[in-house]
Amino acid sequence: MREAAPAEAVLREKLFSLQDLKYREFQSKLMPTIDSDTVIGVRTPDLRKLSKEFAKTEYAEQFIKCLPHEYYEENNVHGFIIEAEKDYGAVIEKIEDFLPYIDNWATCDLISPKVFKKHLPELFEKIKEWTKSEHTYTVRFGIGMLMRYYLDKEFKAEYLEIPAQISSDEYYINMMIAWYFATALAKQYDAALPYIENRRLDRWTHNKAIQKAIESYRVSAEQKAYLRTLRIK
Repeated sequence: MREAAPAEAVLREKLFSLQDLKYREFQSKLMPTIDSDTVIGVRTPDLRKLSKEFAKTEYAEQFIKCLPHEYYEENNVHGFIIEAEKDYGAVIEKIEDFLPYIDNWATCDLISPKVFKKHLPELFEKIKEWTKSEHTYTVRFGIGMLMRYYLDKEFKAEYLEIPAQISSDEYYINMMIAWYFATALAKQYDAALPYIENRRLDRWTHNKAIQKAIESYRVSAEQKAYLRTLRIK
């Protein structure tokens, strides 16, 4: 373990002051990819509040340069600091500096800068880059952004090809592809259904997408009944 930089030391002291050991035990079980010793145990509302305060200090810009971080919560604070940035170009630069260091699904999925909504054409080009990465959580982040911002009024049927063409043995990539298609079935059923009918996804991802769609209240009973017949045994 390297010696903590001043910005890290300041933040770490605050994080440990908010530690909840029972929550630490619970949270650690949800993230098998990371060492439980790197989880402090800070509840998300407390972490968001701390991050908002810390982002306004002189230490914030120093802290996000201290990569890799030692603790899970430090990674989440890093993500929240990026979210607070209002300049799109700066957000992209900071996101791309950070993505290679993300080592778990929870940190990956919590990052969603509000400024993205104002720059969807540019963001789409980045999503195409991210989903071709060799890094698991960069790919997952790209699919997540495609799901979050391009399944409503910005939707185009050809966008479904981006996750459909991803071939991976990584659980956390395939789970996000399944989540994406389940959400697409809820929001853009007619466009997404052929990908299930034609078995465009690998068996596990195909079945998981159906499972998640069936669990959704946004998918009709009739649609769920049909989806059940499309499971691959």
